[in-house]
Amino acid sequence: MRTHYCHEINETLVGATVSICAWVHRRRDHGGVIFLDLRDREGLLQAVADPDQSAAFTVAGECRNEFVVRVSGEVALRPAGTENLHLPSGRVELRARKIEILAHAEALPFPLDEEGIAENLRLKYRYLDLRRGKMLQNLRLRHQVTRYIRGHLDAAGFVDVETPVLTRSTPEGARDYLVPSRTQPGHFFALPQSPQLFKQLLMVAGLDRYYQITRCFRDEDLRADRQPEFTQVDIEASFVDEEAVMGIAEPMIRGLFSGVLGVDLPDPFPRMAYAEAMSRFGIDRPDLRNPLELTELTEIMREVDFKVFRTAADMPHGRVACLRVPGGAALSRAQIDAYTEFVAIYGARGLAWIKIASLEEGLSGLQSPIVKFLPEAVIRKILQHSGATAGDILFFGADREKVVNEALGNLRNRVAADLNLLRGEWEPVWITDFPMFEYDERENRWTSTHHPFTAPQNPDLELLQTAPGKALARAYDLVLNGHEIGGGSIRIHQEHVQKKVFSALGIREAEARDKFAFLLDALRFGAPPHGGLAFGLDRLVMLMTGSETIRDVIAFPKTQKAGCLLTEAPGQVADRQLQELGIRLRPGVLDDPQNP
Repeated sequence: MRTHYCHEINETLVGATVSICAWVHRRRDHGGVIFLDLRDREGLLQAVADPDQSAAFTVAGECRNEFVVRVSGEVALRPAGTENLHLPSGRVELRARKIEILAHAEALPFPLDEEGIAENLRLKYRYLDLRRGKMLQNLRLRHQVTRYIRGHLDAAGFVDVETPVLTRSTPEGARDYLVPSRTQPGHFFALPQSPQLFKQLLMVAGLDRYYQITRCFRDEDLRADRQPEFTQVDIEASFVDEEAVMGIAEPMIRGLFSGVLGVDLPDPFPRMAYAEAMSRFGIDRPDLRNPLELTELTEIMREVDFKVFRTAADMPHGRVACLRVPGGAALSRAQIDAYTEFVAIYGARGLAWIKIASLEEGLSGLQSPIVKFLPEAVIRKILQHSGATAGDILFFGADREKVVNEALGNLRNRVAADLNLLRGEWEPVWITDFPMFEYDERENRWTSTHHPFTAPQNPDLELLQTAPGKALARAYDLVLNGHEIGGGSIRIHQEHVQKKVFSALGIREAEARDKFAFLLDALRFGAPPHGGLAFGLDRLVMLMTGSETIRDVIAFPKTQKAGCLLTEAPGQVADRQLQELGIRLRPGVLDDPQNP
């Protein structure tokens, strides 16, 4: 039906007859001449209908915004002074000889050329939202990313293998999405949170190098960079160590940014141990564009009587630290109060602070509600350790280490964004030497920092039982601008090691056999050393497009309540379908006010 896309029409086609299929982006009637701005996925083209072509002129007069049309005519240069040099087609126009209306359009619920449209409205009419240039560009760039990744991994000898979407639920990780079985009543499939176990089994099978761009599912609380279903670039290889896996992934990401964005990332990427990241930044995915760092004060605060600081310094796994903000003394009390409310989200019970007006005036040069509780010698140490200068503000965290890290680590990011402190454009970093386990105080047990199939660094397996908190993992995350874009590990390839890790996690032998018999059996039949990692494709493309949410790089995303406004999913199903599955809804469940 067409000969060209809009952006292909240029000076080289002057005098040629072409046909364009497009939407009417805008119609302009200039007293006897009608201009139609035509839009397709590639760009814009101006078509002109004049009264000399009566049939085309009549149809042009009937056109309205978003009508679907086919326009045929002759390419001509625009009159001098009317060119639009911002468009590839901006030096020419299409002199319409024939216009066909292929589909009418009602008035749209929102204008496509305006910003600030409510996201709920955009998601309800997603097919209209995707007509907008920015959204089309996002999807096109996503395509470029996946095409590059496939080409890179294919050239490196990796084989694309699909793994099951219907699998079984396991006791670790986030909450599963469950799928009831009709043929085996009372039994359930789970949608995969990742292809982790299947890709390990492919290594046992001798595939050697595997990859997959696959959908994964997690029923967890959502935020700007999370979705209940997401896309993962999954990679696994045999006979590798940490250096080999990072040596596979890093050139791929570097080449991706160079090939798609024209951006040169550092070579090599810097590396940082988990312990250093937590000490300096309070977070294991630090944004290295942010110059702010935490200062450790725990030992110093064991010298004071101020209960807030002393109690935290003396408690097991307690921490006292401060965040120096250059120029922060100019912050108003309202801004400080807002930051106090912000850190409360992470469990902090307050936010102590000191403004430094002058260093020469001693204590009188400081403004703070806590100075009177601290000895002058301690204050001098705080100022010295933090590197504070006149005009700065110090924010303090004092509590359990986890609370302090989360509160100050996130405050660091918030302050840097508010005060425009970020410097540079792209800052990748590998985070290594993660702890094997984290202690869950609510469940009173150890949990895996990554997943229970990660190999420990220390060959002394007794440490997993006697001091699991000291065990380090052969794990690594790739962080870019404060976002974890990928993570992986060297896997356990020996059955007795896997059993030891299960035991450290409180997974008894009977439960391990029930949930993971297929894996434990496979490890008995000659499993090679292997490892890999996975990249979050949605999050990676979000960063590359400069989007604020991954919903802007997914064609049909879910809301933060895990619903689809377009299709109104999830929805109710007929009683007959529930009966086939052996399921009965609890009385009143549909009347629950928390049920949307």
